Amino acid sequence: MALAARLKELRIKTRKSLQDVADEVGASKAHIWDLETARAKNPSIDLLRKLAKCFDVSVADLIGENPAGADEKPQLVAMYRELKDLSDEDRKAIQSMMDHFRKREG
Repeated sequence: MALAARLKELRIKTRKSLQDVADEVGASKAHIWDLETARAKNPSIDLLRKLAKCFDVSVADLIGENPAGADEKPQLVAMYRELKDLSDEDRKAIQSMMDHFRKREG
């Protein structure tokens, strides 16, 4: 799940307003809104840490990069584990294929 969708999901789940989150992490309400709507796409690691603390999750869970996360599909976790056993050259080939698919979809 993308950061924007995850932020909105966590905010709603915890019943916090945009202003509540902004106040807790020391950011503007507009910036939190921009993150939730994917208008801002590259928050600082410091802000990510504050947001993770605000929602009581890890940064990896917040940004959707925790292969052991509760929301992850078992098949994707298995694929991740298998990737670690491949050579650097094989991983580069797979990355190239993934880049191609993303361009095709966009």
